Amino acid sequence: MQTSQQSNKQRRKKIRTFSLRGFAAVLSIGLFMPLAALAQAGAAKIGIVVMHGKGGAPTTFVAGLASGLESRGYLVANLEMPWSGRRQYDVSVSAAEGEVEAALKALREQGAQKLFVAGHSQGGLFALYFGGKHALDGIVAIAPGGDVSSRFYMDKVSASVALAHKLVDEGKGDEKTRLNDFEGSRGSFPVVSPPAAYLTWFDPQGAMNQPDVIRNMNPATPVLFVGPTGDYPFLVRTKQQTFDALPKNPRSTLYEPNSSHLEAPSASLDEVVKWTTAVAGGQ
Repeated sequence: MQTSQQSNKQRRKKIRTFSLRGFAAVLSIGLFMPLAALAQAGAAKIGIVVMHGKGGAPTTFVAGLASGLESRGYLVANLEMPWSGRRQYDVSVSAAEGEVEAALKALREQGAQKLFVAGHSQGGLFALYFGGKHALDGIVAIAPGGDVSSRFYMDKVSASVALAHKLVDEGKGDEKTRLNDFEGSRGSFPVVSPPAAYLTWFDPQGAMNQPDVIRNMNPATPVLFVGPTGDYPFLVRTKQQTFDALPKNPRSTLYEPNSSHLEAPSASLDEVVKWTTAVAGGQ
């Protein structure tokens, strides 16, 4: 009888020891793996392309967003696009599309099952343009800007657009030339670009014509439209109108973080995680 009681006590001790060890293991995982990453372990793997704004780079204002998504288990391609400060529109819009397509293919090969494209400022407008031409699970447009069709914008770059047309007509479309760009916080500034490539970005009837971009957006693709409360005044005034002009999709969302234009990517991290996770999971 005593032997039986001792045996039962030993078994209970082993069960308690195992339970404590199991709890410690789970706690250890929780300490070193973010909750969103744990959630993704049982869900479709999300891949996302991140694109910076005009004159920027992957290491500037989108860096916090990209690294934050990676820390939460996302597969991330943080690209340097042709409108970066270093590249200065070195290739055409169609070539830029190819760069994003290649990044999405690489994310699929790494195991991504749901694919999103996110961009900040000019990157946000390009993300919407790309979303109108390619099948994706969603677009994240963060403070999108750079509408070359506006009269205000064309007043700043029309002389360079005319010069670029002239050089293309003369057979000099591939010869890099000093031309003008414009950005709200900086004003006009020079870029050294091939005129033929430059025109694909700056022609008022071209790819960065915002009304056409919005009109041509795929209605099957939801959009997280980020309009920070401290954005540039024109973008603050027009964000609701721009969002409302998007083709209707029940998952499209206007998010308004309390941030400036430049801080908007980092300020949107939690909402981007929440929204993409819900869209990817069909919730």
